[in-house]
This record gives sequence, C-alpha cells and structure tokens, in this order.
Amino acid sequence: MTSDYALQVPDELETALQLKTVQYLVAQRPWLDLYGVNVRPVAPYGSVVRMVNVDPALIHRCLPDELLFEVFSRMAPYDLGRAACVCRKWRYTLRNPVFWRNACLKAWQLSGMVENYKILQSKYESSWRKMWLLRPRIRTDGLYVSRNTYIRAGVREWAVTNPVHLVCYYRYMRFFPSGRFLYKTSGQAVKDVVKCMNFRASKTDVFIGRHTLTDDEVEAAFMYPGLRPTMWRACLRLRGTTLGANNRMDILSLSTSKVNSDGVIEPEEDILGRVEWQEDDISRVSHNRGLAPFTFVPFEEVETSVLNLPVEKMDYYVPG
Repeated sequence: MTSDYALQVPDELETALQLKTVQYLVAQRPWLDLYGVNVRPVAPYGSVVRMVNVDPALIHRCLPDELLFEVFSRMAPYDLGRAACVCRKWRYTLRNPVFWRNACLKAWQLSGMVENYKILQSKYESSWRKMWLLRPRIRTDGLYVSRNTYIRAGVREWAVTNPVHLVCYYRYMRFFPSGRFLYKTSGQAVKDVVKCMNFRASKTDVFIGRHTLTDDEVEAAFMYPGLRPTMWRACLRLRGTTLGANNRMDILSLSTSKVNSDGVIEPEEDILGRVEWQEDDISRVSHNRGLAPFTFVPFEEVETSVLNLPVEKMDYYVPG
C-alpha cells in the first residue's frame, strides 16, 4: 500500500535528474584520449606474433614501436623505471629483458659474462630485472658522500669564556664500472666538489684507487704519495633504504699503513692484489673516528642536496 503523501515525479524529470547525477559521478578525463585505453605490449621486432595494431593514442601513432625500442635501449636504468610509470604500454614494453640485461652486464662487468649468467640462473630465476633489483651493486651515476662532524676547542679568552668550534668535513667517493674509484676529503660542500671528481683533476687533491665487490662488501684501497707512501684501505658494506636503491655504504673498517719503498706501484695497477705483501703491519693504524655512513647523491641532485647545508643550519646528519 502506497502512502498518499508520496511524491509523484514525472518520467521526463526523473530522467533529467539521473543524467545530472551521472555527470557528477563520472569525471571527465581528457588525458585518457592521449594515451588510449586498450593497449597491447610491444612484440619484438620481426616476431611472428607481431600484428598490425592501430593504437588510438596520439603519442603512439606518432612514435613507431621500433623507434620507441631504440629510445629505451639508450636510457639509463633509473630513467627506465620512471618511463614505466607513464602508461601501460611503456610498462609492458620495459618488461623486455634486453634492457635489463645490458644494465646488469655493465654494472657487474668485473665479474665476467659467464659468472653473471651463472648467478642469474642460480639466484634470480633467469630474470635480469629481478637481478637488477635484488643484487647489491655499486652505483656510478653520482657520488657517495660521508658527512662527519667533531668539536674542537677554541682559543680561551680571559677566564670566563671557553669557546668550542663545530668542524664539518666530507669524504667523497666516485666509483666507475672498470673497478677504479676517486676519493677526496674536503671541507667543501657537494655542489662545489662534484666539478673536480674526475680523472682530469689534480692528483694532489683527488686520489685514484681500485675497488672490488663481493656480495654486499666493497674493498677499496689507494695510496697517498710521498717519500714513503701511505696505503689507505677501507671495507664497506652496501645497503639501500628501498628495494634496489643501493644508496648507503657503511664503513666496516678503515686503516692506513706505510708502504715499503721498494714496493711502490702505480695507481693504475692492481693495488688490492698486491697490498698484502706491501703493507707494514707495524705502522698500520685503524681509525675509529669519522666513520659516518656514505650517502649516495645522484648528479642531478647535487645542487639541491641537504648535504650542502652548513653546520649553522644542520649540525648533525643522520643518513638513515
């Protein structure tokens, strides 16, 4: 039984109200017209399953699949990750193992191609992308920076003041896929030092050494020049704040020792391979200060990094 007070709505008005409600529930998304909705992954060039597919997206109609593949093959691995967030077609295209195989073979070129293929099959289920994300690696697209601070007593004035100074200095390391690295200790900020972290810089300011990577441990060594050279050696451990980041390095040990004058070698030679019989164990000194973890700073972020802040604005930095 219906109520006598029920509101009778005409059919034309009811249809208009429904259309008005749908207009608020379904928002207009014009950017979907640019990228398309129904997309398919790009098959390899020359594949049998490759079929003519008319993509409604404007960017895909103007950019052929072959040219898109060539563009991706020349991009850095971290840029590939950003490109995968553009649309579904790009995400499916970047699943191609060719892109990640080249990145992995370049990152671990010291291990050799045969050893890399063995590790790929035994630990990472033959997935190059999984190997890139899970296997520890040294990043070469920036600098590893260790910010250290200590307190130094100042000059005492009269009998009522006893000033102290907060001193800040940095350790910089830049690694290369060939097994070499550059090291510099300076009080300058990151944006000022990045310009001289190259092989063309003066060897009195930047030192050249060798490094090796075993699992997540890094062995690095170089020599201070002089009448009796000093060997600098460090053992580091790689880790990351997120999966595949590898943006932190903890200093496990740091030591310096004198080198016999008859065993001096050039920086280009294998220092780590000959350091055992060159070092003087009596003069070895293990350092337990200035061991703040290294933080990775990409080249595109050196100008805006928080490590550029002076001690007046950031007295202590926690890498995390």
